[in-house]
Amino acid sequence: MFKSLFRPKQQPGRAVSTDGRVVYAVGDVHGRLDLLDGLVDRMTEDYRATGREDRPVLVMLGDYVDRGAQSAAVIDRLIDLKAQAANEGRFEFRALMGNHEETLLHFLDDPQAGPSWVEYGGGETMASYGVQRPVGRADPEVWEQTRQAFRAAFPVAHATFLRQLELMVVYGDYVFVHAGVRPGLPLERQVAADLLWIRNEFLDNPHGLGATVVHGHTPVEEVFVGRQRINVDTGAYATGVLTAVRLDGGEPKIIQFSKARAA
Repeated sequence: MFKSLFRPKQQPGRAVSTDGRVVYAVGDVHGRLDLLDGLVDRMTEDYRATGREDRPVLVMLGDYVDRGAQSAAVIDRLIDLKAQAANEGRFEFRALMGNHEETLLHFLDDPQAGPSWVEYGGGETMASYGVQRPVGRADPEVWEQTRQAFRAAFPVAHATFLRQLELMVVYGDYVFVHAGVRPGLPLERQVAADLLWIRNEFLDNPHGLGATVVHGHTPVEEVFVGRQRINVDTGAYATGVLTAVRLDGGEPKIIQFSKARAA
């Protein structure tokens, strides 16, 4: 389904501003710490090559957990990046919530969220924290036991990090969200359910914001760079390719890391 190499599919652009900032936006990681570490190195090299000395911005677009095997380690890495940004001041760090983080938090409070969560990757996240998912069609009592075990294994620092995730950030003419926006509504009227979950209504229709929406959530074979939106989710958990876009007021630059290409 996915190609091993991704080239951006582009539409004719217009001049857009980042308010003078250099912004890197990273697509869905989904438990692939190996790819995240490699991409961070690539972005660091790329920024050094620009010759700039101001603080770049790193925007993580959500869906850090599930499907891949290293969800717990990915959250550790993001917490470390957030601490580096706060303590050293060399870059600004912004992390958005994805629908998978929302579902994980829901399961911490409600065992009924478990069956649907494991259907799209929650079992791998449980395993990364040392908790075994129920086998087969488990009854509510088993799911409650699993929830309690997961809560006990889930570090307080991880829960705090996830609960502090943002839904949207804006730099100049760019709006960064996880999934997309509801077409026809101004930013101040957008709701969390759409920012985290929307697909076709956003992908198939002009949103009318007068801005470019940068998002993940929907895996694509080729990075999509358009006037209305930029999609950098290249299905890292399945393809082994994690993607970022650099935005600085000029043409967007795609930066990728894959273990195959690094070898």
